[in-house]
Amino acid sequence: MAKEPLMDEALKGELAALYRQPGRHYHGPAHISALLALADEHRAELADPEAVVAAIWFHDAVYDSRRADNEARSAALAAEKLAGRTSPGRLARIVAMIEATATHGPPHSSDDATIRDAALFLDMDLSILGAAPNAFDAYEDAVRLEYGWVDDKAWAEGRAAVLRTFLLRPAIYRTESFRNRYEAQARRNIERSLAALAG
Repeated sequence: MAKEPLMDEALKGELAALYRQPGRHYHGPAHISALLALADEHRAELADPEAVVAAIWFHDAVYDSRRADNEARSAALAAEKLAGRTSPGRLARIVAMIEATATHGPPHSSDDATIRDAALFLDMDLSILGAAPNAFDAYEDAVRLEYGWVDDKAWAEGRAAVLRTFLLRPAIYRTESFRNRYEAQARRNIERSLAALAG
């Protein structure tokens, strides 16, 4: 009997419609496409590439900049939509990866492969921080548009606090391949953004 794919075209289409909702200036289809391209590029490093692809598709499926529980709600949607398509243990790993995007800290696990896949997934999600300056600036502008309801002073304070948490880490990226590729540029981009926010 043919096994049902974890992510079939109908489910991808349903999620793609969520990512096309109004107001998604950054957390939209282009973000998902960029992460899927990275997952494909790093496929050989992933223990369970299909699970990571599922986490990518679902991780920002629920997005409302006025709420603080988007990650939990996106994880719950994944749990609902993927139930019966895979084992409970594998589904729990996907849900944990999505939940981890709330803090960009790794999920708790005793399994090295799970930790490795989650680290790569989280690094993919943060790759924009280490993008070329023009791409990073476009990202910052897009996120600001998503928070258009926040006044400039509150935005500058809140955004600076978020960006500083990354600078305070010993390393922004958890895997060697992403540190080598993005770390130095990410720190330059964040420092530049903090200076602009302070100005």
